[in-house]
Amino acid sequence: MGFYSYSPQKKGIMIILQDITYLHPNRDLLYADLNLVINKYDKIALIGNNGAGKSSLLNIMAGNLQVSKGTVKTGSKPYYVPQIFGQFNDYTVAEALQVQDKLKSLKEILDGQLTDENLALLDNDWAIEERCQEAFAHWKLDGLRLDQKMENLSGGQKTKVFLAGIRIHQPEIVLLDEPSNHLDAWSRERLYNDILSARKTFVVVSHDRTLLNHLSVVFELGQHGITVYGGNYDFYTAQKTIAAEALNQALKSKEKALRKAKEVEKDALERQQKLDARGKKKQEKAGVPAIFMNTLRNNAEKSTSKMKGVHAEKIDSISHELGQLRKERSDIDKMKMDFNHSGLHKGKILIDARDLNFGYDSKPLWKEGLSFQVSSGARMAIRGENGSGKTTLIKMILGQLEPQSGRMERSAGVKAIYMDQDYSLINPELKVYEQAEQFNSGALQEHEIKIRLNRFLFTKEDWDKPCRALSGGEKMRLMLCSLTIGNQAPDLIILDEPTNNLDIQNIEILTAAVNEYEGTLLVVSHDAYFLKQIHVEHDLLINH
Repeated sequence: MGFYSYSPQKKGIMIILQDITYLHPNRDLLYADLNLVINKYDKIALIGNNGAGKSSLLNIMAGNLQVSKGTVKTGSKPYYVPQIFGQFNDYTVAEALQVQDKLKSLKEILDGQLTDENLALLDNDWAIEERCQEAFAHWKLDGLRLDQKMENLSGGQKTKVFLAGIRIHQPEIVLLDEPSNHLDAWSRERLYNDILSARKTFVVVSHDRTLLNHLSVVFELGQHGITVYGGNYDFYTAQKTIAAEALNQALKSKEKALRKAKEVEKDALERQQKLDARGKKKQEKAGVPAIFMNTLRNNAEKSTSKMKGVHAEKIDSISHELGQLRKERSDIDKMKMDFNHSGLHKGKILIDARDLNFGYDSKPLWKEGLSFQVSSGARMAIRGENGSGKTTLIKMILGQLEPQSGRMERSAGVKAIYMDQDYSLINPELKVYEQAEQFNSGALQEHEIKIRLNRFLFTKEDWDKPCRALSGGEKMRLMLCSLTIGNQAPDLIILDEPTNNLDIQNIEILTAAVNEYEGTLLVVSHDAYFLKQIHVEHDLLINH
């Protein structure tokens, strides 16, 4: 059984993982003999594909998971900010922050119960309430009560509660798991600034590339353990690009070597056959006895067979090496998008809105009505803080809601697709092939649909898999695949927080697909890096 303790022996080292092995509860091996060292004040980006074990590794560092073998040492107790999935809904804010015992002891002491137990629990932390309120104010959680239930908070508020815990507990080591997932633009900037200015050790799991660029070292968790890159995310991608180019050159070289080996084999066999035929004619002309002719023929066949074996061995060796190189390619390099184009000419007005507004409980959603146009071929980001009405606006653009004041004119016959962060267009009751077939408006044959699925990394083993079993990245790829199966691309694609549930590799796949799409794009996203990568040209700002 693994060993966990505080206070590493070497000064300045905050986290040591030595030869750790971790098995899932179902006994599947996640990693074996993993090693890492994190120094004081290091700010680490921990990245890797979904399923690599990033969140599990954070939980091991936090002491929440017991390793099967190896040693885990930390300089002090880490503070852990988990991903928010509603798992804390039954907790109060105080319980989620693990300050409920201190607060209870403080209240009882102030009520006259000055017991040893209460004094020990409070641990001389008389300012705990004030520090909580100051931390809440720092994150614009004004009016939040410590006895309030977490279930009544939004995803962004829940995340900010845990981030406020950093100021409350003042830890030396902070472990963050996807901390910006539910945060709006203002909250993300606050998070970035807090990390930059803090004299603490940070380990951050995130797909937010802007956040990753604020961290000074990248740890990539993969099949072969952890690879360390001594720079931020942009430095990491530059190194990966160099490696990918070297891999592509190696692939081309090996493919050339395989073609050459097959040509040499073919030429050698043809030459041998000609020599054998010429020798046979000479022997027949010379009247060589039949029994000796048979011996000569057998020797020639053995020689040819031996030659074939030598060439086959060389070809097999090169083919194996080529296969290994192809396995090293990233998924994005294996994929083919092949989007059809929208049939609309660029510049056609698709949406014309004037003084648009909508009300809940007779109260207008926006202080001033929204006025904007969306032209064919445009790329526009819809920006606003959480709760500013972005989803309501999308519903009006799609015709699912009508404005209560102002007007919205939509061009007739525009084909629009709405892709939310859960990829709700994917029917969980269907199998992968059945879902793709739903989009088959171009009357493709079954084998043609399966070719498209293969292009998006859905192999024969995946075609009968139920869609409910797909990960966020797989749903995204199936959605993109389905769009290529239709005989015409949609005129308008609306992406609503599309990167929230994706790892970096799948975000890159989505980015490549979006950049190949030539129709109109509306995007709701707080991910500034993604918006830059997909070349968003215009902003529609919503003030609540």
